[in-house]
Amino acid sequence: MNDQIRIVSTKKLLPQQRQFLLNANFAVVEADFITIKHKELSFIDNCQNLIFSSQNAVESILNNTNVDQLLSKKCFAVGQKTKAALEQHGFVVIESADYASELASIICNQYNKESFVFFSGKLRREILPEALTLAKINFEELEVYETILSPQTITAKPDGILFFSPSAFESYLKVNSITDEVCFCIGKTTAEPVEKITTHCIIAKQPSIENVIIQCINYYGKSNRYRE
Repeated sequence: MNDQIRIVSTKKLLPQQRQFLLNANFAVVEADFITIKHKELSFIDNCQNLIFSSQNAVESILNNTNVDQLLSKKCFAVGQKTKAALEQHGFVVIESADYASELASIICNQYNKESFVFFSGKLRREILPEALTLAKINFEELEVYETILSPQTITAKPDGILFFSPSAFESYLKVNSITDEVCFCIGKTTAEPVEKITTHCIIAKQPSIENVIIQCINYYGKSNRYRE
């Protein structure tokens, strides 16, 4: 009987997402390698637009009781899931992009006379605020959530690891090592630190959990790496 390919997901998956891997005959271990702590905040009403760079930022805003006053604002979102989460709760998203650098380019080129509030996390990257500052765009940044590393020890060496953020990768390395495991990353930002320590890195064609899973299934299917 063939041994199963062992996959570690650094984020707990939805049942249907996990089932895709199980249907491919993979052994799956999943755990949340980061946790999110939402923060209370007071909104400032003198801006025209809101920038959300993650679903975590959207969830933090929805946890605040005075969110209704923001529904009249125009929103800018990084990621299709972020956009969908905003629209699901009545926000109007006028621009979105898969990556922060792409959204920054849109804002700087087309909306540089307007004002913004950027809802961010404690470990956010500098791309958006640096671009807005360089373009002399009027914006305020509000930290609405904190990302906390939650390392989990993996006892059995996996064949593949699914990474969905740079923070999860950092957390994984706190108590685990990476040698020849194949790392499947949700996007270029996540892949950057991974590629510094391994050449076995595959980036999803679309920045979604589902596409990370698809890349994982396709990789082992095409390479026929099931062990005898």
